[in-house]
Amino acid sequence: MLIFALITLVILMIGAVAISRSLSSSQFTLGNIGFKRDITNQGERALQEAMNAVRAGGLLATETVRNDNVMAANYSATLLPTNAQGIPIALMTDAEFAKVASASDRKVADMGVTIRYVIDRMATTTGPCTPGTCVMANQQVFGGASNEPTKPSPPAQAIFRMTLKVTGPRNTVSYFQSTFTTN
Repeated sequence: MLIFALITLVILMIGAVAISRSLSSSQFTLGNIGFKRDITNQGERALQEAMNAVRAGGLLATETVRNDNVMAANYSATLLPTNAQGIPIALMTDAEFAKVASASDRKVADMGVTIRYVIDRMATTTGPCTPGTCVMANQQVFGGASNEPTKPSPPAQAIFRMTLKVTGPRNTVSYFQSTFTTN
């Protein structure tokens, strides 16, 4: 009887250790998910701050300014070269970043988060955008009753790409990318 009780105790102890390890693993996973979500939230906040550069009063508010590179706004009037994943090479190293941008990184000091971004126009050349040199957005507007006159297409607009690199504590790196037009 004593042998069976000892075997049962050993089995119960192995089960307790397994449950303990499972809980630790779950807590670790949940911590990583929360950490990743926070990095995403910081990236979204930075995206809005970077978008202020192209809004009224920003460094890139006028089309004339956007026709040339503006290093102070981390802006390139032409499409930046990318790696196989579509991330601009300018975000990969400090040396590459210094070639196209000069604005300092945004730091969230109390969280240990650093954010770096670049904005590039989807164009092959600097200067005014044309359908031959820029990727343009000008989709036909559909909808309404069939007897309504056809609605005119919106004016063609250049498309811009913004890419963020968010580095968190423990050197975790996330990249976020968005395309937009200015109107």
